[in-house]
Amino acid sequence: FYMGINLGAMISPVLTQLLAEKVFGTDAMPSYKMVFMASGVGMLISLVWFWIGRAQLKGIGAPAPNAQGIGRVLMVLVGCVLAIPVVYFLLAVGADVLQIVLTVLFVGLSVMLLVEGIREGKVQRDKVIAMLIIFAFNVLFWMFFEQAGSSFTFLADNIVDRSFGDWTFPTAWFQSVNSIAIITLAPVIAWIWVKAGRFNPSIPRKFGLGLLFNGLAFLLLMFALSSLVNDAGKVPFWTLFMVYVIQSVGELCLSPIGLSMVTKLAPVRLVGFGMGGWFLSTGIGNNLSGIFAGHVSGSEGMSVSSALSGYTF
Repeated sequence: FYMGINLGAMISPVLTQLLAEKVFGTDAMPSYKMVFMASGVGMLISLVWFWIGRAQLKGIGAPAPNAQGIGRVLMVLVGCVLAIPVVYFLLAVGADVLQIVLTVLFVGLSVMLLVEGIREGKVQRDKVIAMLIIFAFNVLFWMFFEQAGSSFTFLADNIVDRSFGDWTFPTAWFQSVNSIAIITLAPVIAWIWVKAGRFNPSIPRKFGLGLLFNGLAFLLLMFALSSLVNDAGKVPFWTLFMVYVIQSVGELCLSPIGLSMVTKLAPVRLVGFGMGGWFLSTGIGNNLSGIFAGHVSGSEGMSVSSALSGYTF
């Protein structure tokens, strides 16, 4: 599953670059606004494909008899329509205000889960506490991991030597490195976990490994920015490439087990809220990532000095 969802993620950055620079714009003036339509077309194609192949599911995932009917569909549609202005407002007010809103929601959800855990007894209470701690580390992981799509892009464009003879590696293609690494390494990581047997790391330890690999990626980046800059003010291509790969190993240790962890640790009556907490913590990490990326990039654009000072706080 995790390999499959990365197939599209591998192709999309290449397609985005081609559409923005060759179809709707030029190399000097790429047009990314029109490219957003491509994502909508892709989702429509996937929906049609799902509809065509729905018979292969043989009823798996079908709603219960008492949950069928047009009423629930209408409720979902109305909810989606009502959510549009709310989401637009939250995006329009800026990342700082959005962070406050997300934090308040996360605290409220955490209190709800903790109260339910206490009601169910000491064992469930401890499980909820462990889950909330993991949520906190999940925020940290994605805050730094998602630099891959923000500040790392500026870094690749301005500081990385992307020249291979007469050809220059497109900046957008770096976004495919993560997916290629996931597709390549997912079977390897899965094989390691299976072969480990009783030595297979626990969920918290796998989270720790995810954070460790994320930290190692930044350690390599700091080494490149401090010791491998050439006379033109560029760092070698392989350094940023390997940063993406190492981060991907961390992602494979952490991300695939997140929802599985929630089903094991969340109170039975609030598993859905636990799932929401997982995605909310991921969302908080993504928003903090954008704030952090703005700090790293600086007001005058990315440079070796701004990157060094930014990534090391």
